Amino acid sequence: MKALSNPAEEFLSWLAVERGRSQNTIASYRRDIAAYEMHLGEQGLPPLGATAGDLERYLARLRASGHGPATVARVVSSLRGLHRFLVDEGYAASDPTADLEPGRIPLRLPKALGEDAVARIIESVSGDDPLSRRDRALLEVLYGTGARVSEAVGLNLADLAELDDSGGLLRLFGKGAKERVVPLGRQAAAALERWVGEGGRDRLSPERWRTRNDAEAVFLNARGSRLSRQGAFAAVRSRAGAVGTPIGPHTLRHSCATHMLAHGAGVRVVQELLGHASVTTTQLYTKVTNEHLRAVYEAAHPRARRTAQAGTDHGSDEGAAAR
Repeated sequence: MKALSNPAEEFLSWLAVERGRSQNTIASYRRDIAAYEMHLGEQGLPPLGATAGDLERYLARLRASGHGPATVARVVSSLRGLHRFLVDEGYAASDPTADLEPGRIPLRLPKALGEDAVARIIESVSGDDPLSRRDRALLEVLYGTGARVSEAVGLNLADLAELDDSGGLLRLFGKGAKERVVPLGRQAAAALERWVGEGGRDRLSPERWRTRNDAEAVFLNARGSRLSRQGAFAAVRSRAGAVGTPIGPHTLRHSCATHMLAHGAGVRVVQELLGHASVTTTQLYTKVTNEHLRAVYEAAHPRARRTAQAGTDHGSDEGAAAR
């Protein structure tokens, strides 16, 4: 990847050190800014010399090349952060993104599986070998807590608390290294105990740990190192695909939230469980459950069906209602 200008590198360092942004977030900013600076170079413009018109033309180029509204909005966010930093640090006199409009992002509802589908995936992993134990525990944790895959693979043994027949607790570190403690259901706790107990994790543990980070990890790969996000994604997709439902870890997170709301959990409770910074994000799931409720209602209620049933005796119905 093309090297960034020095001020841009300072901005990324500031995001990491001062704002605590994750490596994935920093990498996303780096890609956006590198493409932006390359474009400016092609136009003969210095990295710090862009005007509002230059930015508008760059965004128009992105849209014309097939980038969707969500991608363009992300790029605007990256560039807005960069230019604000440049002004604050005295590299630039004005911010060309001040009046920039990213455009409206279409609402994308999270996809969730039905409860039976989730149960079918999890219960299909029933082997006693170490990888089966690991994958069963991983699936149970992802669905049981709504954890992000990065949070699950980031778990250390010290983050497991009070695992017993009644459940347990997990300490998760979310976006921006924000810590939260979440409850763990009985089945997830049992799967974790089976994995970290004798005949599970210890059979993947090497004679000598490569790093302390690996030694502390809850989830290991077949080589005895900490399981990566890519490894967890592959494990979930493989297990789910084996029963005809090839999904990724995030679908289990969506399913957890949707099913809890459908069974009466409060939005604020689900927000805390999933680690959403804003309740607005959590409220997307209420729309999913409301749409499901409407579909069931329209299919089941006789006055909501699109085609009236033939031969309905309205008088008899009214008489029955009066009784």
